[in-house]
Amino acid sequence: MALIKSISGIRGTIGGAAGDALTPIDVVKFTAAFGTWVLAQTQNRTIVVGRDARISGDMVNKLVIGTLQGLGIDVIDLGLSTTPTVEMAVPARQAGGGIILTASHNPKQWNALKLLNDKGEFISDADGKLVLELAEQEAFDFAQVTALGKVSSDDEALQKHIDAILALPLVDAASIKAKNFRVVVDAVNSSGGIAVPMLLEALGVEKVEKLFCEPTGDFAHNPEPLPENLRDIAKVLEKGSFDLGIVVDPDVDRLALINEDGTMFGEEYTLVAVADYVLGQLGGGNTVSNLSSTRALRDVTEKHGGSYAAAAVGEVNVVTMMKQTNTVIGGEGNGGIIYPELHYGRDALAGIALFLTHLAKSGKTMTQLRASYPNYYISKNKIELTPDIDTDLVLAQMEKRYAKQPVNTIDGVKIEFDKEWVHLRKSNTEPIIRIYAESDSNATADHLAQKIIGDIKEIISAKS
Repeated sequence: MALIKSISGIRGTIGGAAGDALTPIDVVKFTAAFGTWVLAQTQNRTIVVGRDARISGDMVNKLVIGTLQGLGIDVIDLGLSTTPTVEMAVPARQAGGGIILTASHNPKQWNALKLLNDKGEFISDADGKLVLELAEQEAFDFAQVTALGKVSSDDEALQKHIDAILALPLVDAASIKAKNFRVVVDAVNSSGGIAVPMLLEALGVEKVEKLFCEPTGDFAHNPEPLPENLRDIAKVLEKGSFDLGIVVDPDVDRLALINEDGTMFGEEYTLVAVADYVLGQLGGGNTVSNLSSTRALRDVTEKHGGSYAAAAVGEVNVVTMMKQTNTVIGGEGNGGIIYPELHYGRDALAGIALFLTHLAKSGKTMTQLRASYPNYYISKNKIELTPDIDTDLVLAQMEKRYAKQPVNTIDGVKIEFDKEWVHLRKSNTEPIIRIYAESDSNATADHLAQKIIGDIKEIISAKS
């Protein structure tokens, strides 16, 4: 059993003892803390709630709504929804905040409360700490019986979200329809099974083959959209009857694409391709991704005459950097597209519409389009440390060892070697340093990672 309290919300497994898992008691406590924070910050007595389709969603939803009502807060319940839909609904309904009930790409035994401010964006580090403090203090002031909150349903939020995407100047439904695209969709039996086909139909896609699109929450495979989890959709595409495959995670904020021959377009390249299209249409502009994302975005950005900046890992950090640098397109290399023209949040639906427009206008197949981008490979590794080792000291020593190279320390240590890089980050929950390395081949990226791991072991040995 697990319970992880972070600045962005609370995440845990269902079942077990209070305080050791995401039990009803924990759900109520953290919901009450967030509701109390919203009332104190905004004096706004409305919160939007939506959820993905995971099995525990209905139970958690009832607990959250009841707790908010108990605080005297009115709830707008979107029911089965997507993370970006909730994010857009919060400002649209002039609410004081939002709660998304989803554990994103985690397996079905997990659930979480993701917390949004009144702009529909994830709450900041400072605000997250305040919510955690309120939860620990349990200083909640519940409403009297005559002042309980009211609940209303909103069944139109998803359609409004899709309408807003269709209205974007860079989304061209006519061009998409003219291509008569045939698409396979894997929505891992969550709410994307509703949202993605709705969007594709609105865009004029000729044929939509649904794979795992029943929103039962009984995930058909590991829900993280990585190649090893996408063998079923790859087999369908290998037969050659479709133009591409679309895969989303349970809450529809990450987008992975599959080529017409069943090979992976590459989750890192979802953002690269969409950025290439947006920058090309706008005649340039700035982009942002996190430090662990592919260099290909920087290459594409500079090709269009724009500037690229790297943010610390975490959506809230990427959004902050995007605002600071007046970015036109950004996101994360895990398939998260953030398009400020629509809203400041990862949005797989917006990514789908922009990508299909790009594919239609390019006149290329998926494999041809992928071949037009710089080829990089990321090697992901970790080194486990004993609890007595000071990971901050190890990272500081690595920074010192590579002082002659360009080094970024806003989130761990990122060391650049011409067009290669290594990013070292410590885990917040266990004695681990994660080591991501990128190069122009898998073998070179692996070799670079192993070289850095060797350096870390040398530092540890010297200290012992």
